[in-house]
Amino acid sequence: MNNNILFEKYLSLLGLKKSEPDFDFLCKLVKAHLIKIPFENISKLLFKKQGMNYIPALVTFIDGIEKYNFGGTCYTNNYYFHLLLEHLGFNVKLCGADMKNPDVHLINIVTIDGQEFIVDGGYASPFLKPLPKDLNTDFVINSGNEKYIVKPKDENGKTRVEQHSGNNLQHCYTAKPQPRKIEEFRKVIEDSYADDATFMNAVRIVRFSENGSVSLRNLMLTETTGPDARTIKLSREEIPAIALEKFEMPESLVKEAVESVKEIKDIYD
Repeated sequence: MNNNILFEKYLSLLGLKKSEPDFDFLCKLVKAHLIKIPFENISKLLFKKQGMNYIPALVTFIDGIEKYNFGGTCYTNNYYFHLLLEHLGFNVKLCGADMKNPDVHLINIVTIDGQEFIVDGGYASPFLKPLPKDLNTDFVINSGNEKYIVKPKDENGKTRVEQHSGNNLQHCYTAKPQPRKIEEFRKVIEDSYADDATFMNAVRIVRFSENGSVSLRNLMLTETTGPDARTIKLSREEIPAIALEKFEMPESLVKEAVESVKEIKDIYD
């Protein structure tokens, strides 16, 4: 299928029509993308079963959104969002971000009227707006009992994004400003499908709404509305039915994916 047609379909799935590549349209795109397209590794587990160790084709990604309410992890969600933003005329660059290891996260940096913004639809976080990079003080987002902090960029133009749970720093990444090509991430993407890789040994689905989220992290289901969060514990056998009820994903596919996870491990280990 022609890529132009695919991008039109992609935009249609977000419920938007093409507009001028300005800040207002970027905000609409970011919000729609995060609400419609979940961060999830169910599709990734299924791809692994098919022998894949690379991100799916654009047509497969879009079919997954339309037919199964799938999305992907950072490489898929942020790379295809990058291509969509580029197609729509935005000044956008694909960039790597370091966690415990270099380049294990992927983000977009969009420049509008001389100002830079991080666009990240692949961190399972409530980044419903573009994140400003040109900061003098911390930029803070609160969600339930979690807090996200974007720090002012350092002398090398790098930006640290932190995730806090309660008073504890739970996770973070450092976004680097150099433009990259997706081919440069081939090895790290292959490694993300390895038997011992994080998302081959966990179950993670997160979907956002205007004022909250539903998050499945292994056997813990958390529903957030504004500042309030409620968490319940599930059995492994309950995951497929919960994925259908809360995320509208096909129960049979989720069951197949979860069965391939031998030992469910904490994603923050």
